Amino acid sequence: MVDYYDKSFDLATIRGVDFLMVPFKGTPSLAHTMLSFELVGPDGQREYLAVSVETRKEKDETYAAWKGSARQYELMYVLADERDVIKQRTNFRHEDVYLYDTTATPEVARQLFVDVMGRANELAARPEFYDTITNNCTTNIVRHIDRVRPNRITYDLRALLPGLSDQLAYDQGLLVRYGTFQETKQRAYINPLAERYADREDFSQLIRRR
Repeated sequence: MVDYYDKSFDLATIRGVDFLMVPFKGTPSLAHTMLSFELVGPDGQREYLAVSVETRKEKDETYAAWKGSARQYELMYVLADERDVIKQRTNFRHEDVYLYDTTATPEVARQLFVDVMGRANELAARPEFYDTITNNCTTNIVRHIDRVRPNRITYDLRALLPGLSDQLAYDQGLLVRYGTFQETKQRAYINPLAERYADREDFSQLIRRR
């Protein structure tokens, strides 16, 4: 069941942004990627807003990669609580989810947030088709980063294979490094914590205790 609500955010409270990756089962070179913005209130309370670029499937419509390159799906930006978008994948779909800390400063995170929200509003006014290769979750994230920090991401074929985007981000200094890439990836794996704390109000804080 879909449930919508209105909420306002103070840009001054944005302190960072995290990167999430969900590899496709059986095809690890492909994945779904998301961003999650950290906001810290005057009382020090942290909350997170997840942004997921997805296909807007109609009722009873299923996803297929070939359809994604045949103008079969509209593109949409989903703005949601982390508990919604992460639990859906860890607890119900039983997919692997990796949550990475990024090196973005609060200033860059705020600029990225504004750019992402602007894009979401643009899509509401001028809809676009999703494209598996050129207009997907990861290519949109790359474009957002390049708009706020031109040429920050150098061209790499891994940008076209979202399942390798975490290693690309690691190699280009976009992720906080906790040792080697494999050590960083192992630390980013949050399924056990997401499953354990699925019903906790402080879900977002607890899945970061790694």
